[in-house]
Amino acid sequence: MRLNFINKIFLSLIALFSVGNLSAAEGASCFGPTKEKEFTANEYISHHLSHCTVDSPLGIIHIDSVFYSVFMAFLFLFVFYRFAKKASSGVPSKGQSFIEMIIEFVDEQVKDTYHGSSKLIAPLSLTIFIWVFLMNFMDLLPVDMLPKAGEMMGIKYMRVVPSADLNITFGLSITVFLLILYYSVKIKGVVGFAKELAFQPFGKAMLPFNLLLKVIEEIAKPISLGLRLFGNLYAGELIFMIIAIFTAGGGVMYLLDLGMLPLAIGQFILGLIWALFHLIIILLQAFIFMMLTIVYLSMAHEDH
Repeated sequence: MRLNFINKIFLSLIALFSVGNLSAAEGASCFGPTKEKEFTANEYISHHLSHCTVDSPLGIIHIDSVFYSVFMAFLFLFVFYRFAKKASSGVPSKGQSFIEMIIEFVDEQVKDTYHGSSKLIAPLSLTIFIWVFLMNFMDLLPVDMLPKAGEMMGIKYMRVVPSADLNITFGLSITVFLLILYYSVKIKGVVGFAKELAFQPFGKAMLPFNLLLKVIEEIAKPISLGLRLFGNLYAGELIFMIIAIFTAGGGVMYLLDLGMLPLAIGQFILGLIWALFHLIIILLQAFIFMMLTIVYLSMAHEDH
């Protein structure tokens, strides 16, 4: 039974990631010589906001966002699969207790909010909550750590927070939107869903106005889901970069320079304060994305 639950989670991940890289804004190429000179503040931020991109028949793809989002997905699957395989009816380990606590928490939210009968919603909600949280958590890593490691391997640009990329957040939100449409048609039928669009909330006499309102309402769901997550993580990422400007481009070498010590201490204190506050934000954003998904899918199951 636990393995069936993991299989459902895996299918949820496939569905969510199927449009996870819809399009890409014009960005920088991936490989190339790295700069040896020190960065100015503007150059530092511009460099860290540039994606590692590659051309494909589908257009420009942000392979850094794709890599880290897929890596977080496999990490999630691996951890939950291992604990599901080792789970027993005896005294649970601390790790198993923690995983069970998360599953029970998500299950309670689904039971309290969702009133349909689909068996997909609980695994989907758990997938969204953990996956989005893990992608958000990448924002707490030191700004220069992974990009510097990438430069040593010849990777010129690298952004490590997938949820600070509109392509990823809109990929998630549009997948949720497609599920909303699917369940709306499945539960209400094509005719019933068309009537809901045309005749609510003001009756048949106001059909054009009803249709306009409902179309705007439905389109606003994926846009608000994607932009909310992107905006919060992009802002958080930018603040970490601004804090890191104290020692811009210095990597860890500034620790060997006594003249940079006051700046290093200032950077550490400000970074720690913001990291503690941002930890709440990344957890809250994962929870909000999950809850809105449950609410929207519950609404899709309501036959007026």
